[in-house]
Amino acid sequence: MKTELEQNFRILIAGGGTGGHLFPGVAVAKECRKRYPAARILFVTGRKKIEADILTAFGFEQVSIMIEGLKGRGWLKALKVMVLLPISLWQSLAIIRRFNPQVVLGVGGYSSGPVCLAARLVNVPAAIQEQNSYPGLTNRLLCRIVDKVFIAYQESGAYFAKGDPVFSGNPVREEIVQQSGAERKKEQDLFTILILGGSQGAKAVNRAMVEALVVLGERNRKLRVIHQTGTDDYEAIRAAYEQKGLKAEVRPFIEEMAWAYGQADLAVSRAGASTLAELAVLGKPSILIPFPLAANNHQETNAAALVRVGGAEMILQKDLNGTVLADTIEKYLQDPQALAQMSARAAAIGKKDAVRIILDQLAEMRRS
Repeated sequence: MKTELEQNFRILIAGGGTGGHLFPGVAVAKECRKRYPAARILFVTGRKKIEADILTAFGFEQVSIMIEGLKGRGWLKALKVMVLLPISLWQSLAIIRRFNPQVVLGVGGYSSGPVCLAARLVNVPAAIQEQNSYPGLTNRLLCRIVDKVFIAYQESGAYFAKGDPVFSGNPVREEIVQQSGAERKKEQDLFTILILGGSQGAKAVNRAMVEALVVLGERNRKLRVIHQTGTDDYEAIRAAYEQKGLKAEVRPFIEEMAWAYGQADLAVSRAGASTLAELAVLGKPSILIPFPLAANNHQETNAAALVRVGGAEMILQKDLNGTVLADTIEKYLQDPQALAQMSARAAAIGKKDAVRIILDQLAEMRRS
């Protein structure tokens, strides 16, 4: 006989803007769906196409609200955001009244703000999950009105004024966690590099990787490459590989990330919090290239935490070019022991139980 929780659990997950904000929410939602098959799960996001694409791929229901980011956008954009705030709050209240969630989880990004505020106004329990070592503006504001704060980095706890934050780590999807214990499938035993520019891609990383492969090819290095370019750069990078006679598996977006990680000996990646959590859980050696324009430079701060323990190497974008990237890759091609040490040190700080910690506490918080 099903318990009342199994029959009636309703959770609303708010946030987005990038895949990095959404994927932790997806990880929690997938575990919720597995643990409570009758649960109702609704995502509330902004209006970016990538948000709808990600959630559709994972089979989750989604609605959008009229809200945009504020930081660093000039006074005209700021004025537009101020106009949208009351509209998005009204929309959030309507969504909550219609869906009637028992608990709300904000996973960062501007769309979580109006939803968590609306939850507070109608007395629905709410929590936020901060993915970065330096918290974003939305979560720094929301921490004063929500019931619980989950953090991924111990040092970020100092920024939250209310209560004792719960050190959960960043949620990682189950299929990726399971990959950590699986034997890697190799293709012709070639050293495989996985390039991740983030869910939206990264032109500087994409172009540097093409240049690096030319250099490595001149050194007679035979490699297998799996490259996520992002939608905007896909055609240009695919054409660049073809023009230079380089073989690579090029995709705008990789949905089967567990498979991709399983193929890789080394990752070259931006330093979004979700990606770093996945790399650590898997013990995947990586060369990190933080996005320099990320809010409060949080990608460099995130990457530094993994670099400090020897779990990754970092190249700043200002220092990035094809030769520098090729030389860094070459170093690990020639030193498998260093690669293995990096893997072990990354794995030592990976938290595989973040999803369980968060979902357990959300279930306890829920409104009956």
